[in-house]
Amino acid sequence: MQRSITLRPTRHAALCLALGGLSALAQAEPVSQDFVALTLRTTSDQAQASGFLDGQRLSGSTRNWYAHEHATRGPLWSYSKRDGSRHPTSSRDNWVQGTLLNYTSGFTEGTVGLSTEVALYNAVALQRGRASVAGPNNRTLTHSDGEVLDQWSKVGLANLKARVSNTTLTAGRQSIDTPVIAYIGNRALPSSFQGVSLHSAEFDNLSFDLGTFDRVSMRTEQGQSKFRSEYGDSRQFTDRVSMAGVNYQPLQSLSTSLYVSKVEDLWNQYYFGANHLLGDNAVLGLNTGLNYYKTRDAGQSKLGAIDNDTFSLSLALTHQAHTVSVAYQQVNGNEYFDYLHDTNAIFLANSLLSDFNGPNEKSLQIGYVLNMAPFGVPGLKFNLYNARGWGIDGTHYKGGGYDVKNLDGEHHDEWGIGTSYAVQGGAFKDTTVRATYTTHRASKLQGDGSLNEVRVVTTIPFNIL
Repeated sequence: MQRSITLRPTRHAALCLALGGLSALAQAEPVSQDFVALTLRTTSDQAQASGFLDGQRLSGSTRNWYAHEHATRGPLWSYSKRDGSRHPTSSRDNWVQGTLLNYTSGFTEGTVGLSTEVALYNAVALQRGRASVAGPNNRTLTHSDGEVLDQWSKVGLANLKARVSNTTLTAGRQSIDTPVIAYIGNRALPSSFQGVSLHSAEFDNLSFDLGTFDRVSMRTEQGQSKFRSEYGDSRQFTDRVSMAGVNYQPLQSLSTSLYVSKVEDLWNQYYFGANHLLGDNAVLGLNTGLNYYKTRDAGQSKLGAIDNDTFSLSLALTHQAHTVSVAYQQVNGNEYFDYLHDTNAIFLANSLLSDFNGPNEKSLQIGYVLNMAPFGVPGLKFNLYNARGWGIDGTHYKGGGYDVKNLDGEHHDEWGIGTSYAVQGGAFKDTTVRATYTTHRASKLQGDGSLNEVRVVTTIPFNIL
């Protein structure tokens, strides 16, 4: 199954990039392993509310997003000519300027505070050639015939918030980041979701999340759509996604998360995650991460039977500027480990250019990050990694929702090298520039194909009010 390949440079999804930040956290002493008692917060966010207008902010960012892909073993994409005929191509270029403008009011004063948030999104296609873009895809917005939209806009966020103490209820189009439903921001513009959510942080080291959503506003679409899976039959949609979760820090060095989601008539999913810090990064620090998902079909089981257990275990050693990491990931199930389309709800260590999530797949990643701050260049980092997946086997799959029955012993390899720089001060403070080069080599039927990709992304934040 050929899909649109995405890079996920979040702290959960790209281990080698994420752990690079640890070396910047060099402690003067080892991380404490002390137990953290469960205590109520002594301060209230709502008690400190400054008022609807006094607390308002108007800010935003503009992102220049460019990617060039080249398939090394035959065409992976196709494009439409104006006569309607489709033609294969071995390369595609997507270049988009995305800008978002976000207005957030302050919370009104009183026991119950009210606030609102509105964000306008705009995208301008800088590469507009049909053959170059090879649309439709999730990188540049095109018409169904592949004609590129020169520019487009939408309301990306629009919600109302009500807050009591340290608990906030949000209703409307919003951004949320949990292991079972999470916005994805690796294009010119991010995705968002329509629904209601509750976040409660009444304890110092314990918080709760609840939410229910019925639409996704995709990264490269103007409207909203029902949710569907990333890897399953794209004709099967769900009317509602609901989730609940808890985040708990029992030790100063240990944080844990437990989440459950119900994707109506597709699946129920359960997640457990833990992250532990040990030692002193100035001498030698160890970061250990565990992520585990259990997925079972539910309701009408529109994707057929699902019986999947997937986990990743990562270890990263940091000494001053240097971080070396290793991550093992395993899928136990005859279908893909799956998650919701146009979300980043895959908090697994080996989700890179490829997700390494094929049926019964095992994968190993080794990475290295160099933080140049100790050498007098704060904000500059370099990283490289290699990931290998093997044992992909869907021959025992009995359902009809996943195209995996021909996968028998498939394997693939991925190499990546990149650099990023964050401006430390001045008018362009917090501007980031990231450049990556990735190669992926796959056996004949592995879904991601063999390709090289160059990506350059520049993000400039700004404040108006």
